[in-house]
Amino acid sequence: MTITLHPGTVSLKQLETIYWTGEPARLDASFDAGIAKAAARIAEIAAGNQPVYGINTGFGKLASIKIDSADVATLQRNLILSHCCGVGAPLPENVVRLIMALKLVSLGRGASGVRLELVRLIEGMLERGVIPVIPEKGSVGASGDLAPLAHMAAVMMGEAEAFFAGARLSGHVALEKAGLKPVVLAAKEGLALINGTQTSTALALAGLFRAHRAAQAALITGAMSTDAAMGSSAPFHPDIHTLRGHRGQIDTAASLRALLEGSVIRQSHIEGDERVQDPYCIRCQPQVDGACLDLLRMVARTLETEANAVTDNPLVLSDNSVVSGGNFHAEPVAFAADQIALAICEIGAIAQRRIALLVDPALSYGLPAFLAKKPGLNSGLMIAEVTSAALMSENKQMSHPASVDSTPTSANQEDHVSMACHGARRLLQMTDNLFSIIGIEAMSAAQGVEFRAPLSTSPELQKALTAIRSAVSTLDLDRYMANDLQAAGDLIATGALNASVSRGILPVLEA
Repeated sequence: MTITLHPGTVSLKQLETIYWTGEPARLDASFDAGIAKAAARIAEIAAGNQPVYGINTGFGKLASIKIDSADVATLQRNLILSHCCGVGAPLPENVVRLIMALKLVSLGRGASGVRLELVRLIEGMLERGVIPVIPEKGSVGASGDLAPLAHMAAVMMGEAEAFFAGARLSGHVALEKAGLKPVVLAAKEGLALINGTQTSTALALAGLFRAHRAAQAALITGAMSTDAAMGSSAPFHPDIHTLRGHRGQIDTAASLRALLEGSVIRQSHIEGDERVQDPYCIRCQPQVDGACLDLLRMVARTLETEANAVTDNPLVLSDNSVVSGGNFHAEPVAFAADQIALAICEIGAIAQRRIALLVDPALSYGLPAFLAKKPGLNSGLMIAEVTSAALMSENKQMSHPASVDSTPTSANQEDHVSMACHGARRLLQMTDNLFSIIGIEAMSAAQGVEFRAPLSTSPELQKALTAIRSAVSTLDLDRYMANDLQAAGDLIATGALNASVSRGILPVLEA
């Protein structure tokens, strides 16, 4: 099913669907007139003698050099080819799809001055699965994501490389096999394609969607760890969180209560446990994970705004003037990425402490050491916990803010940059780490709950336990563990654990 985009009001949900499912996207036809009007204005300027940046001048530090009208098409082609300077592995295909959809939204606002031909080509590439090979590194997140977006634009010209039908092909061959024709760029079109924050924004959105999925899963594993440790649900009482007032904390506590409702293990704690308080990793889940949820929701608003923004330069304004500005500077995205990184780090940190609690017989209230059925002869989950600590530490190291690390570029013309692109790109690795941490908690909590038999967990957590056991069997004796950790991490990454509980229990991501 093709998703129809209305630039200016594209929703976070639409973008999330494109990211997770790979659905193609196209602009609503009502935006064609505005796009064509701006293109006509650019063509008019290109035919005249008055120098206007990016249309008939050089770029950046070379902006003072006037370009003859006969060389405008060559100027645009040279711009794209010279800016294809990305290095590193290709970005994931679902990220590139999101980049292309975001570029459609930006061009669709009718301020960029490109012809409809370019819009139709991007739509056709999304529909038929021509995915440009975009190297992951090379953008500093200002003056647009120049290098990565140039690799996208080059494929539209029949250059560079693209993935199509499972093969990595030249851009020309990929378009030809898909039944599409390359474009010859007209005035300003190359600049419109590569000036913009779409790569940074797509990566930040991917990080956001993945972090939220992990945050939801952490509530399931956190509730299960609470039951496994025979912890108290009293700290999740709604009045406690209403008295503080933070929405994320209130919503998180409500999820934990719903997940634990009906647990016989929990009831046994209420009736016979003399412990007064649990460690913070159990007791303060609403305060920590709730604050992370609030942070992700705040970031979602920023990124939804940016996804609907026009971020190239210069822009065709409502009075038909063409004005050079700086919307390509990705500072809002850089800040958003830094905040997502903090949330990822903290969700993993508190989850790791719950794992550590469950494997430590001094803390786990009667569970065997390392959750092994025969400790000593078996090491159980000893090193799985160590791996979770290693991943937590790695995320801490990557959580340093990228947005404060500006450096001058382009002969000091672009003398302050956002570093949004790699600030957002690290979120993919950080969320991979987080999926594994929460997967290890799922294994640990499931093992712990099973040790509480004949006492049973809640109906909702039993559904989650069944999902975990469909991926990873009970650890009776030591065995090769790497495959189990991979399967548990995949259970989190795919959203399968979240899908195992009833709809409406887990807090949603709202822009």
